Order: sequence, then structure tokens, then C-alpha cells
Amino acid sequence: MITRRTFAQGLAFAPAIASAQPASGKLRVGVIGCGGRGVGAHINTLLKMKEADNVDITAVCDVFDKRAQNAAKLTGGKPYQDYRELLANKDVDVVVIATPDHWHAQMAIDAASAGKHIYCEKPMTHTVEEAKAVVAKIRETGVKMQVGVQGMSDDSYETAYKHVQAGDLGKVVIAQIDYSRNYKGDYWLKPVDPDLKPGVNFNWDLFVGPAAKRPFDAERYFNWIRYWDYSGGIPAGLFVHRVTRLIKALGLTIPEYGSAHGGTFQFTESAAEIPDTINIMLDYPGGPTVMLISSLANNTPVAHHLRGHKATLEFTPTGFTIKPQSIYANEVKEFVHKKTGGEDTELHLRNLLNAIRGKEALKCDEKLGYYGVAACQFGILSLQQRKYMKWDTANERIIPA
Repeated sequence: MITRRTFAQGLAFAPAIASAQPASGKLRVGVIGCGGRGVGAHINTLLKMKEADNVDITAVCDVFDKRAQNAAKLTGGKPYQDYRELLANKDVDVVVIATPDHWHAQMAIDAASAGKHIYCEKPMTHTVEEAKAVVAKIRETGVKMQVGVQGMSDDSYETAYKHVQAGDLGKVVIAQIDYSRNYKGDYWLKPVDPDLKPGVNFNWDLFVGPAAKRPFDAERYFNWIRYWDYSGGIPAGLFVHRVTRLIKALGLTIPEYGSAHGGTFQFTESAAEIPDTINIMLDYPGGPTVMLISSLANNTPVAHHLRGHKATLEFTPTGFTIKPQSIYANEVKEFVHKKTGGEDTELHLRNLLNAIRGKEALKCDEKLGYYGVAACQFGILSLQQRKYMKWDTANERIIPA
């Protein structure tokens, strides 16, 4: 599973398994990872929610002391460099994991073992094998885990599922969705902070963790999303947001076959390992084919469609529409859904807090997180190996077809 000898046997430092306790009163949060997403999306949002949602940030953690100290000043939370020390803090009920992807699985497993509820940024894990381990641990411990695909807090996808199940679209044969961007010069590139000093205010080994051991490289820390060791590139960074919507709307689980096509076509001088363009096709058992379209060199949108033999459902910024195929115009009525909720981190965090308090079901639990990881991994492995892939049902893994 997490390999590198389960992070050099460092898990001996992790807390023993504890049972999740029912929430009463204030929920106390520890934030692991205090970079742009950790502070900009989570800390700032939780501070805004403090009074209305009876929540407080009591601990913060980052391998770069500057980030941890800045987060501590913002929140009043106790700063840590090693997340395992934060998990041992009894004044933490919930953890937010906003770290690079390669750490998500081990941190989630350790948090669950410590009896902490979890909000884990997408993708839930870096690999399918890790996702299976996380699902098993959540089931074992009974903690609540929300995966940070915040678009699931838009009710359009659960509502679309009801229409699909009712047969309003007929047999859905194709689903298509996109997520693209455009950049000048280079993509997903951030400046290196000159204040970072390994061995002084930064722990390189704690950043690398379960990934392949490499010498210190500040570029890999600040721009981790550009390297396969820590990131799944476009599939893990963008597609997981989109494909999870289709999985929810169509009631999908694991693809049967899949392939990816793309490469670095525009930014040929970039040091990034991940490609700037990737398109994935996934065949689910009995259909549909799911098409995921993306480039970081052209952001012209593609319609988000569920194509059934009787009607097409199109997701829009305000919800979705259903329009019949012409030959079924007398059988299927047009329909317009106006959404409630939205793709919003505050709503998604509140949903977790309410789930912990027993008030509502999670919008994106660990099982849905697992299905999203599997879909993305089909594309990542296919592109890396340049092979058509299939699901090995007996061993629950992705292998060449």
C-alpha cells in the first residue's frame, strides 16, 4: 500500500485506533496543509463559519514552518510540522487534509485510526490500491469522511439520477464532460518562496513521505502538481471534479475498460512531467461510454451531456435541462431543473459538520471518492503505459487489456 516501508515505519508514531464519538457542541478542526487551498479555501471559510456552525480551528500543520506559523496567526490554532503530532491532539475532532495527493491516503488512514472525522481534498487518494485501503479503514472506524469534490453540494446530480432511474432519458449510451484551462508561457507553475530553507524551516522528508525518495528540489515542493510522484495531473486535479458528477448522476461504479490519449503538445519546453492535454474514454459495464475532455492550452467549453436514446440531459450553470430526441418528442416532455446548492467549499464543509452531528448524509463519501479515483486512474495508467486498460474484477485492480 503506502510503500517506502510505510513511510520508514514512521507510523509507529501514529495514534492507536480510537472509535469516533458522537458530536456534541463545538467541533474542533485541525488543518493539515496550509498552502493556497488549505488557507484560501478551508481556513478562511472555516473562520467565516465559526459562529454560525459552532466550529473552531484548534490546530494547523505544514512541513514549511512559515506556512504553519502564518496559519496559526490567522486561526489561533497550535502549529505543527508533523501531522502525526496534530492527530495526537485531543482538542481536534475533525481534520482537513489539504496536502499533495500522494499523502492523502496515509493521512486519512491515520486520522481515522485516531478517531478523527475527515475532510480530504480531491482526489481521495493517489492510487486505486490506496482508495481501497481508505474505504476499509473508514468502515472499520466509523468516522465520517467527506471527499473534497465540492460540486456534489449542487443537487443537480442527485436529481439527475432520479430522472435517469425513472427512464426519462431512455438508455444512456454516452456521457461527456470537460474541464479545461489555458496558460501563457507555462502551466500550473508557481514561484518558489526564497524563505524556504531545508533543514531549518522546512522538512523535505516529511514532504516526500511515501513517494519515491529524491534529493531536495524546491520546484517539486511548490509545483508538486506537475510531477507524477505527487499528482495525477489533469485527471486528479480537474477530471475528478467532473467525472464524480457523472458517476453520481448515472449511478456508476468502476469502469470495465478505459483508454487515454494526449501528451504535451503546446508547452513542449515545460519541465512538467504531466501532459498539457489528455482525453479519457471509459466504458462502464452495459454502458455508457464516458468521455472526459481537457487541455491546459485551450479552454473553449464542451457541453456536459447525458445522451440517452430517448432524450439528452444537459447540465447548465443553473441546473439542467432534458430535451427529447425528435423521434421521441411525443413521449418525452422537456424539463428544466433549477439547482439548489452549488460547487461551494462552505456548503461542502457544512455538510460534513452536519453529517457528524447526525443531521444529514454526506454528499461525497469515501465510496464515491473511490469510484472517482478509479475512473481517473484508468486514464493515468493508460497514458503512462500507452495501453488500453481493463478492470481485473477478481483482484480489484486496473491492468492492461
